Amino acid sequence: MAGVDLMSGTSHTPIVKSLVWPDETATQLFAAALAEQRELRNAFIELHGDLGAGKTTLVRHLLRALGVTGRIKSPTYAVVEPYELPGLAIWHFDFYRFSDPREWEDAGFRDLFASPGLKLAEWPEKAAGFIPRADLVIHLEALEDESRQVTLSAQTAVGMALLQAVSHGRPPKHQVGHARQDQHEDRP
Repeated sequence: MAGVDLMSGTSHTPIVKSLVWPDETATQLFAAALAEQRELRNAFIELHGDLGAGKTTLVRHLLRALGVTGRIKSPTYAVVEPYELPGLAIWHFDFYRFSDPREWEDAGFRDLFASPGLKLAEWPEKAAGFIPRADLVIHLEALEDESRQVTLSAQTAVGMALLQAVSHGRPPKHQVGHARQDQHEDRP
């Protein structure tokens, strides 16, 4: 079934990629590759996975790769942590404790999601019905050997551009190693 990109009104077939990150270095390399994509500047990325799956670790590596300095906190209690870089606003949401729909309006989340910038959301299922459709959905699963099974799903044209850029051999310019990738496309 084709998806519809609500921003452009165009339809596309969602693309899904599966990867295995053998260690945290692979997570860091993926984040660095993602950070180099200009489409990321106005993307919304959902991060799914159990506690300890690596969602916050991925976000920290991505924020560092984008140039955020200083302490990068998990927004578990604050729900959102904003970051400002020259020409880029970033919001890191953690909806784990989100339970009151009034909080959505009171905290101004609708305005944040409508504004330009990068939005990263952990536990987005807790805010289902409030958040817009994500450009890219990342599912992380911790495996017994400390590796991560990663499923990337592009839901919009922006997500497709990001997915294709990070999974078609365009590693970051400073990359010296590479993550093992079990690349295949599943087109539902």
